[in-house]
Amino acid sequence: MFRQIVCRQNGSIIKLLNSSFSSMFARYQYLASNNTNNTNNTNNTNNNKENSNFQISQSPISRSNETIDQKRSRLIYQSRKRGILETDLLLSTFAKKYLFEFTEQELQDYDELLNLSDWDIFYFVTEKKPIPKHWLDNGLFKKLQQHTKNEGKVILRIPDL
Repeated sequence: MFRQIVCRQNGSIIKLLNSSFSSMFARYQYLASNNTNNTNNTNNTNNNKENSNFQISQSPISRSNETIDQKRSRLIYQSRKRGILETDLLLSTFAKKYLFEFTEQELQDYDELLNLSDWDIFYFVTEKKPIPKHWLDNGLFKKLQQHTKNEGKVILRIPDL
């Protein structure tokens, strides 16, 4: 399966098509090191600023033929297998508690939320970073924030798959 990876730096866009994550990551390192080498020759004061603006964004995979049950199963798995324990814990317990009650629109919103990076999700729901306008009035996002507060002080454990 091919995924399109888009790297952005200083306004320029580089598209990478790769069949495996390891080859994509090697290509990313190569591009980042070449860019660093080029900027070192010109102006060292701009180097840190340029490298801090280097971002990788990934286009979500189109899943137009996915049934509702398949979507729920995928979202449960993606909620649990994030990569950062804090986000895994918040999203997996949230999904276990609420996912089967979601409407189709809420499932779509949750799918869109899961396309964000782990740290962005964590900082948005814990209100450590400003929440994007898109999520401010979203009922699902407010429910996730409420779940994150854990007002009952319940000990959370990542649910089994």
